Amino acid sequence: MAAYIVLLGPPGSGKGTQAKLLTDEVGIPQVSTGDMFRAMKTQDTPLARKVQQIMAEGKLVPDDVTIEIVKERLAQSDCSKGALLDGFPRTVPQAEALDKLLEESFHSQVTIVPLLSITVEEAVRRISGRRGCPQCGALYHVEFNPPREMGKCDHDGAKLVQRDDDRPEVVRERYQVYLDNTAPLINYYRDRGLLVELDAVQPIEVITAELADTIRQRTKE
Repeated sequence: MAAYIVLLGPPGSGKGTQAKLLTDEVGIPQVSTGDMFRAMKTQDTPLARKVQQIMAEGKLVPDDVTIEIVKERLAQSDCSKGALLDGFPRTVPQAEALDKLLEESFHSQVTIVPLLSITVEEAVRRISGRRGCPQCGALYHVEFNPPREMGKCDHDGAKLVQRDDDRPEVVRERYQVYLDNTAPLINYYRDRGLLVELDAVQPIEVITAELADTIRQRTKE
């Protein structure tokens, strides 16, 4: 039976990291709407041109177009056993649309919804510590992966910079937006018995093992 997994969690919870690791563990691909939108900037298909026009106008991609993109991606051969959905759905209407899509097009349903939980303080700690080299693109973290000389790139000595989105006050705003937008979605999946909450402060490999075990158990049921 195909497994469709929706990964939820606030900024800094490690959703993207876990999705990539779980791809190897459970043998189904990561499907990220963000990655798909970026890829469509260079594609020449009717759907890609539609998305390019929407983005060129500075608008958000509407739900019906997003669902069309997800449908097209899930129909590809590497998704025959399911997919790890990262970044979608973000709202209850999107979740309802996903339910309809899976039922009508794939005769399936969402299998499990892992929620990676961290506090706002942990999110700030993780994200605001990021630093990048403007010259070579190397990435560091002041606590978890510091450069040999504080504030300078190991490779070219350039002064490391912090992205505006990674400033503590911005991280707090992003976390609050997540709470405001995602709380109804969490309740939507909890009410359906699909939500599984995990402590995302644990080591990465521990979280991956817990997620993989939980997914395997649920797909056997």
